Amino acid sequence: MTDPFLRLLPPAADDPPDAQRVLATGSTAGPWFPDGQHMGPPSALLVRALERCAPRAEMVLSRLTVEVLGRVPMGELTVTSRVERAGRTIELVVAELAASGRAVARASGWRLGVTDTTAAATAPGPGLPGPDEGRVIPTPEGWLPGYLDALDWRWLAGHLGESGPGRAWGQLRVPVVEGEEPTPWQRLAAVADSTNGAAARLDLNDWLFVNTDLTLHVHRPPRGEWIGLDADSVIGPEGAGTAFSVLHDEHGPVGRAAQALTVRPR
Repeated sequence: MTDPFLRLLPPAADDPPDAQRVLATGSTAGPWFPDGQHMGPPSALLVRALERCAPRAEMVLSRLTVEVLGRVPMGELTVTSRVERAGRTIELVVAELAASGRAVARASGWRLGVTDTTAAATAPGPGLPGPDEGRVIPTPEGWLPGYLDALDWRWLAGHLGESGPGRAWGQLRVPVVEGEEPTPWQRLAAVADSTNGAAARLDLNDWLFVNTDLTLHVHRPPRGEWIGLDADSVIGPEGAGTAFSVLHDEHGPVGRAAQALTVRPR
């Protein structure tokens, strides 16, 4: 897998000034449908838009929520962003992803002012064993190629073909945007959207358990290229479920992820 997730395209004549057009490659293809993206790459693209929206060195992104409004197709997409609520120490930025003029995903992020809270910092909990201690396990039958092949997965416990909780490290093998080094936050979003897959309780060949959103809360900015998931999920009796994980980098826990799942037989 050598293609980046996304390639930048020149703007169209009628695009607003802040719009960015991109081309989503086959590396974004999700495991569910051959014509739809895994939400990891769109989430990373939306993070990129938030990071580039009126950036301020004294503010850090502390919460990201991505709402999935429909299947995100491969091909040409447009992303826009704006400051929704400006503030000196707290501000809200939002971004939208559209395909053929129709919104397919939206993101919002709270940025908080940087202050020195070293004296008040609490222990975040134990870290995961490092990526070198994980196993490389072939993708099981039924999980479509694309996004899953664009990451280097190292499994500490469980794997995609095994029901139950999962602990894994993921590292991007391709850029989010061609010619750019992904930021740690982009890497975090790209991997964290695999929480429901890492903690699958159902067989993908028999069931759909697709996330309708992704929310990340972090207590410190992520660092480095590897993102770890300590994930689990719960399936309810009426077509809904939840997936959740503690997020790690190689320096320890950085925050938590949560997803709402829509569950139905294939």
